[in-house]
Amino acid sequence: MSTQQTVAAQPDLSRLAEDRILYGAVHLNVTELERSLAFWRDLVGLSELASAPGEARLGVDGRPLVVLHPGATRPAGRGHAGLYHLAIHLPDAREFARVLVRIAQAGVPQSPTDHIFSKATYLNDPDGLMLELTLETPERYRSIEIGPGTITMLDSDGRVRSPTEPLDVAEAIAPLDGGDTGLPLPGGAYIGHVHLHVPDLRAAHDFYRDVVGFEEHAYMAAIGMADLGAGGSFPHRIAMNSWQGPAARQAPQGTAGLRRYELVVRDRAQLDALTARAAGADVGPSALDGGDISLQDPAGNEFSVSVERDPA
Repeated sequence: MSTQQTVAAQPDLSRLAEDRILYGAVHLNVTELERSLAFWRDLVGLSELASAPGEARLGVDGRPLVVLHPGATRPAGRGHAGLYHLAIHLPDAREFARVLVRIAQAGVPQSPTDHIFSKATYLNDPDGLMLELTLETPERYRSIEIGPGTITMLDSDGRVRSPTEPLDVAEAIAPLDGGDTGLPLPGGAYIGHVHLHVPDLRAAHDFYRDVVGFEEHAYMAAIGMADLGAGGSFPHRIAMNSWQGPAARQAPQGTAGLRRYELVVRDRAQLDALTARAAGADVGPSALDGGDISLQDPAGNEFSVSVERDPA
């Protein structure tokens, strides 16, 4: 990959301005660090950042997005609660086109997909952990209609669409127009959502809505999936599914997968209110250094919550 950096005076995170909950880094347990770096750094395009011993922090513009923790002894497997995928959102159509083409040139299998409110492609890291690379397109989305056994969307033109359609790849890569595919991810990239496997869809949905503070977007019992937003124009900030079955539990120790993820709220009052809701729901949080808190959702997925320290 080229070492040339994309140039931006400020990271363009304006689309997150109305979101009340943001993401910090997603921490992953991996088996072989160098093999994982070849994926997350060299293929995806994250930059290595200063790291503590025993971990590798990767991100953009000095902001960590993914933290790798080597030492797992087996790859990810099926049948467990935990991570379905994490999503890195790209700031514009040109950057989305760049990663689509780079992955194709590397010969790595990917699944380009149109979700109407976003364009995406999916691929797996060497341990079988799924990554979604996303371009938000809320301007193409009008509404979602959930029936007893069907789910449809209306796009901005009023056409009935499926929530998952094949992506028009030729259209998606056109903005690159011959640009350098080797550039790393730009400063405007960010963790835009995570999608989790859970054994009890209703319990997980209600926890993230009523305790953490996400906002309901779509509860889709017909397909075993729920989706919540964070107050902004993009409705898909955390999702969960029960596709691994009601007996799904956290994977055995030593399995590659989600170690924890970081949430960020806008101010101390928001964090205090979340802490009080957690205590009232008898899922009282653990205190961390600096006033942050640590929680587990009903499926055992761990995350921390901190206050935004640098609004820029």
